[in-house]
Amino acid sequence: MGYGLILTEDGSYTLYSKKYEQHFHSVKAGAVNESLSKHVIPALNFSKNDNLKELNILDICFGIGYNTFSTIDYILKNNIDTKVNFYSPEFDGELIKSLQNFEFPDEFNDIKYIIDEVSKNNFYEDEQFKIEIFIGDARQYIQTLNNIDVVYQDAFSSDVNKELWTKEYFSDIYNCTKDNCLMTTYSIATPIRLSMWESKFEIYEYRSGNTDRQTVCFKHKNNASLENIKYIDMVLKKERNTTAVSLKD
Repeated sequence: MGYGLILTEDGSYTLYSKKYEQHFHSVKAGAVNESLSKHVIPALNFSKNDNLKELNILDICFGIGYNTFSTIDYILKNNIDTKVNFYSPEFDGELIKSLQNFEFPDEFNDIKYIIDEVSKNNFYEDEQFKIEIFIGDARQYIQTLNNIDVVYQDAFSSDVNKELWTKEYFSDIYNCTKDNCLMTTYSIATPIRLSMWESKFEIYEYRSGNTDRQTVCFKHKNNASLENIKYIDMVLKKERNTTAVSLKD
């Protein structure tokens, strides 16, 4: 599909997609830092607060794997006793094959054997971790899943990848997740939040440390078991912004 290798400000490399004309990660925040602050740390704090010993994580989409690999690295280095199963769609199978030669940061040296196995087989499993990569359409894949605890909603932006940000898409996400699920995403756009809300998710704004604002979603208001979050009243937001509409297929 065509990619350019880009060095980000935290010293880790990401890719630039020539097809979508977007970076896989924020160059300013850094690929590793973005994965940790926007997805990994919220997800693992959530599982800790809910005493979950096993997590099923849906990683949309796999890309070069920073969200999945950063989760594994963080768990191992912090001695977290949690079993994690990752399920992740990815359209570009050749990209997955290339990961064994990608310039990942030194932080990932201890899990290079996992990266290599995933790159060769689209699959990895041991006593603590399982990674399943589906090569194909994400919309079709999520309809085969259930019992998901956490969703990393990290697709390319809706400007170029609308099909993974619509009300209908989030309805499928809602249907494949557990009652106490958490969804994390970098997007704070009102049309995206409306798409999530109209799919029955409750919308919150989250900020980890000095990072940018982001959105986290739950199925119920009383499931907001994270610090540094603020409830977003979408009814009030619609009343104040009557022209705002959700994205639809």
